[in-house]
Amino acid sequence: MSQFYNNAIFWVEVDKIKPNPYQPRREFDQAKLEDLSRSIRQYGVIQPLTVTRNEFEKPDGGIGTDYELVAGERRLRAAKLAGVTTVPVIIRADYDDDKTKLEVAIIENLQREDLNPMDRATAFARLASEFGFKHVQIAEKVGKSREYVSNTIRLLMLPPDMQQALSDGKISEGHTRPLLMLIDRTQEQQTLFREIMLKRLTVRDTESIARRIAFDKVRKKEYLYAPEILEMERELSDALGTRVNIEPKENGCLLYTSPSPRD
Repeated sequence: MSQFYNNAIFWVEVDKIKPNPYQPRREFDQAKLEDLSRSIRQYGVIQPLTVTRNEFEKPDGGIGTDYELVAGERRLRAAKLAGVTTVPVIIRADYDDDKTKLEVAIIENLQREDLNPMDRATAFARLASEFGFKHVQIAEKVGKSREYVSNTIRLLMLPPDMQQALSDGKISEGHTRPLLMLIDRTQEQQTLFREIMLKRLTVRDTESIARRIAFDKVRKKEYLYAPEILEMERELSDALGTRVNIEPKENGCLLYTSPSPRD
């Protein structure tokens, strides 16, 4: 029968399908699952799942069969919610190795845009670390640029609270670029992150602040001989409740503050 696996659709009991251990997607929107389950109750599972077939010896000496999901976990979960007992599957005999299972699962989710940025970063990193893929190879497989893959993997350098905020959609990938600029300045990075969350800063405002902080690193080295300026910055920051920078000029000083919250 193996010669028909890749071209035929079979009906398999949902209880016999094991999850894909390499599923890159960690979170599933419950409301969307329920919407899909209602559709499945009415129309059934229209697009077959992709699985591999495994045979095993049962305690009584007989041969049992189960299946491992390669692609379609969202459909499988929704089918279970809908009370469906069997689902259509395509059995792939050539998807038995772990690398292929991870690769196919990633590509399916990317094509459907179902992966949040952190799940995508973890999946790319696994392809690189566990299976030795170069960033350019990953890029070719998912139809993206090498820079896209490298920048996505860099998201794993963010602290856990920022990663969670990105996964939850509380900050965007655009916000992470300036946060990563401050990767070696954890206190300033956390301060900027809090300002993004509390003041709902735009990406442009966040980038502006990050550049100012990076510039301050050099600027303050230049006028360490003027601690009164640093003290004035601290006092104004406390009084105004926002970041303040004072830049000495020939005819006085320029004062910079962080952007106000946007409406």
